[in-house]
Amino acid sequence: MILRVVRLGLILGLLGIMSACASGPTVYSDFDAKADFANYRTFGFFEPLGTDTAGYSTLVTERLKSATQLQMEQKGYVYDAKSPDLLVNFQLQVQTRTAYVPPPPMPWGPNYYGYRMGWYGPWPGYDFEPQMVQYAEGAVNIDLIDARKKQMVWEGVATQVLDNETQARTAAYIDPLVADIFSKYPFLAGSDLMRQK
Repeated sequence: MILRVVRLGLILGLLGIMSACASGPTVYSDFDAKADFANYRTFGFFEPLGTDTAGYSTLVTERLKSATQLQMEQKGYVYDAKSPDLLVNFQLQVQTRTAYVPPPPMPWGPNYYGYRMGWYGPWPGYDFEPQMVQYAEGAVNIDLIDARKKQMVWEGVATQVLDNETQARTAAYIDPLVADIFSKYPFLAGSDLMRQK
């Protein structure tokens, strides 16, 4: 009984840690150091977008476009569907991850059952095997592409543990995650902040 309580505590603890991670995504970004970001003042959207693999614009695509446009305009970029300097592309993925919870330590020490000396084992429900826990992880990837050169010049990626797979397709999930990604974008339209430092 004690072992089952300890094991349940470990599993709940792991799930609690993963749930806590959901409040703060892991964000990564990188850019092409050779690109002249001072030349970029306008943006549009790549065709077809990575979220439109079915051949039509999905609700997820529209939410990503809306959230991305807001972030780009806050940095001074102007939307230009006909002749943009930058093209925006994005991808949203949900993957099932697996974590292993190790067996609980025996609170009475490893030699407590030494008196059995291999003559007999515990009952079948007396399990010391590690437990497997599955959870959903969402990832949003945003690329900025030099429209003239057809070359990516910046990317931002955010990953976050989800309560469920449906959560990744909601505006409540997408909007703040896109904002977190663009918090790593160091440039303003028509300027190159990295070279001004």
